[in-house]
Amino acid sequence: MDTEPDYEPTAHHTEGYGAHARQPVEDFLEYEPETRRSRASSREKQRRRRRRTIVMFVVLVFFAGVVFGLTMFLRDLLGMNEIKDYEGAGTGSVSFTVAEGEGPMIIGANLEAADIVATSKEFVNTFAEESAGREIQPGSYEMKQQMSSSAALEALLGEQGAAVHYAAVARDLRQSEVFEILSASTGIPLAEFEALAKDPQAFGLPEAAVSLEGFLHPGEYRFPVDQDATSIVTEMVGNAFAALEEAGITDPAEQYRIMTKASIIQAEAGEADYAKVAGSIQNRLRSDNTETNGKIQSDATVTYGLGRKSYDITPEEKNDTSNPYNTYANPGLPVGPIGSPSKEAIDAAANPADVPFYYWVTVNLDTGQTEFSSTLAEHAKFVAQYQEWCGTQEPGRCG
Repeated sequence: MDTEPDYEPTAHHTEGYGAHARQPVEDFLEYEPETRRSRASSREKQRRRRRRTIVMFVVLVFFAGVVFGLTMFLRDLLGMNEIKDYEGAGTGSVSFTVAEGEGPMIIGANLEAADIVATSKEFVNTFAEESAGREIQPGSYEMKQQMSSSAALEALLGEQGAAVHYAAVARDLRQSEVFEILSASTGIPLAEFEALAKDPQAFGLPEAAVSLEGFLHPGEYRFPVDQDATSIVTEMVGNAFAALEEAGITDPAEQYRIMTKASIIQAEAGEADYAKVAGSIQNRLRSDNTETNGKIQSDATVTYGLGRKSYDITPEEKNDTSNPYNTYANPGLPVGPIGSPSKEAIDAAANPADVPFYYWVTVNLDTGQTEFSSTLAEHAKFVAQYQEWCGTQEPGRCG
């Protein structure tokens, strides 16, 4: 059987079917790879946009940080970040002194330096607005730290900080020097204090006392503005007796003797050597002392009796027995104290160190180096060392 068709394909057939049938399969599938590439390109664009977004965000954050840092730097530079005023009544406790003649600007600067107020400018402005014509009085005030300007002003003007008279009395000062400080600090005439010293027994001193010398105890004092000369002296003398009692000295005659000895220790030694000098003086006062025969030989006592402050004394002045404070010419303690000893000097006088020494000399006034010895020959070597040091100093330094 013939299986071939009984007709010939025509051109129409070829065009209509054969040509189409012979077209490659890939031609029919060509749209699929194009779609894939389009999708890949789209994803790549999205990734690029995200990267650009992240980069822009990082740049913006960095730029914002730079701007913020620069702003803070400029604010610091211009003082714009400084605290202009504290809030509230403050904390803790601090003593603040207003000196005679100080006005709001100086007071404000001192308050700021002590961290009582934040800025002196704010305090001055507050003073101008709130003082109502009142003035801050000289004296010492109990304040707090980090107070508002208003609170600080109220403490200086109102009841929170009652004005007082501040007096700093250093150790080793003589009665006349103490009275000058008290008069200058309180405004009380010097003559009132000097009159009180003529009757030392009225303040509890023994009959041997001819003045208040030695019993005007050193320290920082804050006297109420209405306190008179009598009550001021009573307070200072009371502190001196309290120091004696704390050292275990209660007998009135012994108290006067210890105070006299303590005043010499105060004048002759640095605090580190108080006890050793006290022991050396005690050795000199012993009845069996054949080294100095009971004589203390203190330059400070001689010059006190001469009414001057100096260590430069002549041989004639050393031999003058008429000077009751001359411990070169007269054995034993002088007739009374020669200055105001500290509590530490009083303790040393009451509890002298057990030492073998009779002599002492400060060989360097700058460092306070003091050398002790048991014999005059050894002492002479240290005196020569002192004189050698004095030779390197300005004239009058060792006078």
